[in-house]
Amino acid sequence: MKNILFLFTFLFLFHTAHAQLFTREKVLNDENVDKRRLSYGYFIGFNSYDFNFDYKANMANMADIQTKKSTGFNVGLVGNLRINDFLDLRLEPGLYITTRTLEYPESYFNGMEFTSSDLEREIKSTYIHVPLLLKFSTKRINNFKPFIVGGISTALNLSSNQDNPDDNSAGKFRTKKNMYFYEIGFGIDFYLYYFKFTPSIRGVFAINDELVRDADPNSPWTGNIESMKTRGVFINFTFQ
Repeated sequence: MKNILFLFTFLFLFHTAHAQLFTREKVLNDENVDKRRLSYGYFIGFNSYDFNFDYKANMANMADIQTKKSTGFNVGLVGNLRINDFLDLRLEPGLYITTRTLEYPESYFNGMEFTSSDLEREIKSTYIHVPLLLKFSTKRINNFKPFIVGGISTALNLSSNQDNPDDNSAGKFRTKKNMYFYEIGFGIDFYLYYFKFTPSIRGVFAINDELVRDADPNSPWTGNIESMKTRGVFINFTFQ
């Protein structure tokens, strides 16, 4: 699905850029849209979340935990404050839904009895994700304008079971409620007749550890992990 989405986005951008650059008629659509001090919109999109693991030094020779990813869904609002012709401050609160499955090597359970279900832990996450971003744009070229974007964000995981007294010994893999990220990405504003359409892609990288450890310090599920940090890719389509 992700490959099809990337192909669709590429073909759309190529077709639009070709039409704007190489046709003789260059009528500017919605000329005043970027002159507003404040503007609003909404976005829909897709996400692919992963985990980045750091392991304890004395267990660094053990096999890595694998993350089985899935394609999630994003929806949210956009608030844009124009600073000048090339710089904007943006707030993009949204709902991000995803599922990841951790796959553990059998070597983590040496000397222990285990079943096939012990080798996997499904982690469902529903984030209220709130980024504060700076958008750096180029000069508008006919009816499109490329940009890069970066900033910081916080997220509240509504699916967190941080306060659950049960841990992996009872089949419960626990993650924290509050997360902090830095983000960087790029996109293109397309000025259509009635509105501005913006496809963009953004990478997000957690600053803090998301793992809630088991009561047993030698737990095969958490004992080997120094830190577990979320990272992900967002593909958003914004309408303003």
